[in-house]
Amino acid sequence: MVMYMISYRPFYATLLRKGVTEYHLIFKEGVSANTLHRMKHGEAISTRTLNVLCEILDCRVDEVVEYVPDE
Repeated sequence: MVMYMISYRPFYATLLRKGVTEYHLIFKEGVSANTLHRMKHGEAISTRTLNVLCEILDCRVDEVVEYVPDE
């Protein structure tokens, strides 16, 4: 079983707090639906994509990802 140490939980909290939908990200901001799919499944995204999300959401990196130590 693959254990991911990066979590996108903060991303979904940030979306909710800022009132931004995934629809908006895809159709208004041009974020790939595949990127959001990868995030939902805990898969890797590039630092470039992380930068774009931070720009769109006007937030810090820790409002998109968090490090979860392997237990």
